[in-house]
Amino acid sequence: MIQKKQSSPWAIWWIALGAAMWGLDGVFIVTLLHYVTSSQIVWMEHLLLFLFAAPVLIWKRQELRQLKLADWLAVIFISWGGSAIASILFTAGFTYGNPNVVLILQKLQPIFAVLLAAWVLKEQLRKNYWKLFIAALIGAYLLTFGLHIPTTAANTSQLIGSLFAIGAAALWGGSTVMGKHLVGKLSFTTLTALRFAVALPLLTVIILVQHPNWLIIGQALSLAPVWANLLFQTLVPSLVSLLLYYRGLDGVKASHATIAELAFPATGLLLNWLILHQTIDLGQWVGFAIVWIAVLLLSRMSREPEAIGLNLESSAQQADLASK
Repeated sequence: MIQKKQSSPWAIWWIALGAAMWGLDGVFIVTLLHYVTSSQIVWMEHLLLFLFAAPVLIWKRQELRQLKLADWLAVIFISWGGSAIASILFTAGFTYGNPNVVLILQKLQPIFAVLLAAWVLKEQLRKNYWKLFIAALIGAYLLTFGLHIPTTAANTSQLIGSLFAIGAAALWGGSTVMGKHLVGKLSFTTLTALRFAVALPLLTVIILVQHPNWLIIGQALSLAPVWANLLFQTLVPSLVSLLLYYRGLDGVKASHATIAELAFPATGLLLNWLILHQTIDLGQWVGFAIVWIAVLLLSRMSREPEAIGLNLESSAQQADLASK
């Protein structure tokens, strides 16, 4: 059994750093979509990630023996829902309408995560949390749209992209909760490896059902830019980011982690500015600041409940000694 780690304010920053790396997805996904489909991108990533997952699962196979049925159901939800289907939905969303709309709708993820954490994990939320929660959502909105009111084109393409983004948000929010359920039983490396390994069979079935043109895929993989984008996408926004994410998730509540995940659009903002040369207005800079201030305050808050619990335990012990 993996010992549950003591809550630490650093855990929030591990999560925020991992989530910030997810923001690197956009630039590389858009490039790869010129050659292969969204599901093919996710499938090829998981094929490469299996090279990491297989040795880890063999090395730490003793951890897998302690998992119960409910734990395996959580693994399947994370792998099939969060790693496979959500990734396909999010990637496909970039092919429909405005990518900014996809990003902001994906930020509905905290709503799903908070509700599920309260229901499944029985997490109790303090009033101060809700202030940070609302502030972080406002910051995420400003990061995407600035001070402008977004225009929503009433066409089928935009609607499909929006639905894809909402579906991905719900699945990723649920994966945060299910991941929190598992981090006390599995090491962060084992959980990361399981997520990739269990997702691969489902992704393979999805690819085969779609009857891909293997000749076109082969031609795409013969291009150096495709391999460069694919390898970076696999190693940084996928592998390294999730290792950092699960490293931190053991030390915080799922409801706190989901706020730290809002570091994602902050990275997207900077990439759009630095690489795609998109203008950043004052509202977006304000949103950037709000998100990171919320993460900072949350890292401090994560210690307070534990400190109170320790004080109560100490008082109880003193009272017990006094009665003897």
